[in-house]
Amino acid sequence: MSLQILDKPVGPIGFGLMGFTWRPTITPDDQAFTAMKLAIEHGANFFNGGEFYGTPVPTLNLDLINRFFTKYPKYADKVVLSIKGGVDLTTHAVNGSPEFVRQSVENIIKHLGTAKKLDLFECARVDPNVYCEFAFHTDEQYGPIETTVFALAELVKEGLIGGISLSEVKAETIRRAAAVHTIAAVEVEYSLWSTEARDLGVLSTCAELGIPVIAYSPLGRGFLTGQIRSRQDFDEGDFRLNFERFSEENFAVNLQLVDEITKLAQKKGIKPSQLAISWIKKHEDIIPGLHIIPIPGATTVERVDENLTEVEALTGDEFAEIGAILDKVEIKGGRYYKHAESLLWG
Repeated sequence: MSLQILDKPVGPIGFGLMGFTWRPTITPDDQAFTAMKLAIEHGANFFNGGEFYGTPVPTLNLDLINRFFTKYPKYADKVVLSIKGGVDLTTHAVNGSPEFVRQSVENIIKHLGTAKKLDLFECARVDPNVYCEFAFHTDEQYGPIETTVFALAELVKEGLIGGISLSEVKAETIRRAAAVHTIAAVEVEYSLWSTEARDLGVLSTCAELGIPVIAYSPLGRGFLTGQIRSRQDFDEGDFRLNFERFSEENFAVNLQLVDEITKLAQKKGIKPSQLAISWIKKHEDIIPGLHIIPIPGATTVERVDENLTEVEALTGDEFAEIGAILDKVEIKGGRYYKHAESLLWG
């Protein structure tokens, strides 16, 4: 563990908690707790959850986290816990106003109870509709991200949160936020079928500023594991069925990437999921100064073991071979629902 976040060492791969509670069938505590403990034992001690990661009750994810650390308090200080908030739990609208982010943080803390400190808080998206009513310097213009980060900085001073993270932001936003307060991490979707963070300069900007990147959905929401071959493989009500990339017209086209990656993984003697994660980690060798932590989620011990078992690193030639595949295969469909696309790269 060479990387530290908030002065705590974190492993090279983290653990996403969304899948336990934001699904048609909630994962039973015993199964979830076993997976969470195994992740920690593998060194995946950066946990990522959300205030709104629950169906039908938004805060189910927070309540699960509370129950886990209440039952296993010895893990509390070993884990860096990052929670997304800043979303109205009734309307699902983003809200980055100082009043609302305080309300969001306080609600998260209420649900976590005394079991676990809120290490990192991040607004799920940048709210484009909030602006400062104050100015730090009369010759500079401040906007939405400065408003929100300045408010969160006050919560850091008060000890309500350990640090500030950002989510789904462009390079310019990261720089503006970092000018207001230290940014502990930046979370973006990054995987073999979502490479925009590299193309838009987010990875290089974080490397330059010394900010770790948290790569969510590193397995393409399960698609890159090779275990999903049709829409029928999803449970009824699975939210992924509403995403453009999983539509009937795009599914077969996007499977081309999975098939190419599976062939390469088989040649290397590893699973497609392990290849996908290794590809992400290889960026640390390609971009000087970059720290990137993939946070695959898993609800079973088999998948936790598969995702977190250390495999031989990719060679430069293998990385280049994958690059050639990505150049050849065009991914069809947006990353989210159509109406949510406007809030990406805020």
